Amino acid sequence: MLRYVLRRLALAAVQLCLLAVLVFLLTSLLPGDAATVSFNELATPQQISEARHAMGLDQPLAERFVHWAGGLLTGDLGTSLVGHGPVSAVLTGSLAVTAVLAVLTVVVLVPLATALGLLTGLREGSHLDRAVSAVVLFLNSVPDFVLALFLVAVVSLRLGWLPSTWVGVDGGGWWDRPQLLVLPVAVLLARTVCLLSRQIRAGTIDAVQAGYVAQARRLGVRRRALVLRHVLPNAAVPGIQELARAGDQLLGGVLIVEAVFAVPGSATALVEAVRSRDVPTVQALTLLLAALALLLNVAADVACQRLAPRAEVLR
Repeated sequence: MLRYVLRRLALAAVQLCLLAVLVFLLTSLLPGDAATVSFNELATPQQISEARHAMGLDQPLAERFVHWAGGLLTGDLGTSLVGHGPVSAVLTGSLAVTAVLAVLTVVVLVPLATALGLLTGLREGSHLDRAVSAVVLFLNSVPDFVLALFLVAVVSLRLGWLPSTWVGVDGGGWWDRPQLLVLPVAVLLARTVCLLSRQIRAGTIDAVQAGYVAQARRLGVRRRALVLRHVLPNAAVPGIQELARAGDQLLGGVLIVEAVFAVPGSATALVEAVRSRDVPTVQALTLLLAALALLLNVAADVACQRLAPRAEVLR
């Protein structure tokens, strides 16, 4: 298992290095740069040239990449071309809000999807299974932005139960208004809980029909112990794999949620950085989100191997 973990981490490190090269090349293809965006149409070519030189944008592409990659190895994410401060300071406030949204979503997602998957899988074909499956399939077919706009129109504007926007709330002001988190988390939960519960349901059905479960019943194992010790660990394997994919979807869903609800998170910071051509901030945010997705996939693979190890891993 240790050898497997080290091998997966090494592969993730190689993927991250290749992604860093790709991110740098793609950001270099953005039309215009921070020097041209920061000036108005009355700026002279000399002023733009001086600003580009001060920002280091007139250096060769290879030289800029070596400087940027060397900074990454030492933990230096670079300097913002707009705020002229360290990029790490820009990320601190925005990532905190995004992390809270993601963590709250996962905290609610895992037990809810597990309960729904087990409940419907153990009662396959029942009225409850059909009702839950119908609701799950319906929610899974609704795009995130449509659900977000629907909740804003009904829950916020019509009923007035919850706030519809984070406008006027800075990165730390939401602590005093936790109700701001309800609608964004609900939107992030809708599709991910559907996908995860379906996978756990399928794993539960396969586990219930397995021979070892039938043998455990013959030996008189109680139903609760049978479900928790024999069915759930094997049903959780496809669920954990789906959770890793759901994590990738959460990163994309956060973009939509933060845009609709005006959440001052990492997605908002990324959009603003692209708009102002703040390339170091774009590179740092993109690479950091990619690293989180890679780590999540590695953790899911390790958890699956721990619950249901394959023969090639044990050699």
